[in-house]
Amino acid sequence: MENILALIADFSVFVLFPWLVWRLIGRSIPIVILPILLGILFAVWHVPVHDVRIPSAYGDEIGWVAVLVLAFTAGLEMWQQQDDVKAEHALPPTTWGRLLAGAAVALGGPLLVGSYLAWTFFLPLEGWHPPHAAPWVAAASIGLCISVSALPVLIGVVRELEPAQRPLGQLALQLAVVDDAALWIGLAFLQFAERGSEALHGWTELEFLAVALLGGLAAGGLWAAKHFRHPPTWVIWVTVPIYMAVGSWASHQLGLHELIGAYFAGAIMPPSWVRRLPVEQVGTFALIWLAPMFFGHSGLRINGDALTWPSVVASLALVAVSIIAKMVSVYIFPPAPKLAPRQRLGLGALLQCKGVMEIVAATILHEQSMISEFAFASLMVLAVISTVLTGPMFRLLAPRTA
Repeated sequence: MENILALIADFSVFVLFPWLVWRLIGRSIPIVILPILLGILFAVWHVPVHDVRIPSAYGDEIGWVAVLVLAFTAGLEMWQQQDDVKAEHALPPTTWGRLLAGAAVALGGPLLVGSYLAWTFFLPLEGWHPPHAAPWVAAASIGLCISVSALPVLIGVVRELEPAQRPLGQLALQLAVVDDAALWIGLAFLQFAERGSEALHGWTELEFLAVALLGGLAAGGLWAAKHFRHPPTWVIWVTVPIYMAVGSWASHQLGLHELIGAYFAGAIMPPSWVRRLPVEQVGTFALIWLAPMFFGHSGLRINGDALTWPSVVASLALVAVSIIAKMVSVYIFPPAPKLAPRQRLGLGALLQCKGVMEIVAATILHEQSMISEFAFASLMVLAVISTVLTGPMFRLLAPRTA
């Protein structure tokens, strides 16, 4: 009974209260920001929420499953259909090569700049260097968080754009998909790099089974995409939890984070199956009604004493670096030729949004002791500020509409 009461309190604080505030302010900021901000404030002010058993055990589990679902649906979103747009609103045509090159520049610019500044400026600061991680791993981890774009939040932002601005938003989504894939690959690489030789030694039958299962999922997806394109609906619904569970278990067994396996399990499902799933509805439900407990708990887990005035200044510096590096990279080499200056700036404003993905990435890196308490707190603040600024920056910089 105590666990149920704790879950009710947890849900009320991190789900119901943020939802009510979100509605009262006219949904002017992404809802994911509110529970994480509330958790950060509780940690900084040392609010005794533990006295009412927050975070609750059930809330932790529900929030964790919800984030697994978000990672899985983010993988599924790779196969989303782009909206049809009117000819007068269409952007200049581009090629897949130009799109991928633009995505690489948009991601690589902030990654290199962020990693370099983390190495030379932030890590030498007191409390910023994690005690058990190599300096280059810690610097690259911070750079990766600075460079990522928030696909789930961007999907919601693009849905609310005016028709004339929708093509620019769709282009941002295509780049964010590449960013998301690069994020999970980067997280996997950094975790392998941090473990060093241990990553490939001491394997048992379970590790080989995990590799075989991942290969089986990929092979099964390719086979179904060619030979079983339109199965009965119940087959798809039975397969979905199997893919998510197997992918999560396999990546965990290999020493990686479960979210990495969940994302790639979604990405390798047959596209024709994915188009018959209510991906948007499932992701929205998890984001609004379940995942806020994960985000609120992530905010609670920061060291409130680490968010000192120097950390706040560092967070603001990270915000400036993140926004400027992303927007300059997009402006210099846009993913489509002949984009007008305001279109490039609007695209950069959308892609600088951090949202859910950066929070999840920072939480993974913090749990693996690859970033310090100070860096984790600053990156959480960065996620909040950059996501709140996305809408106002886009309205300020994007092309004017009638």
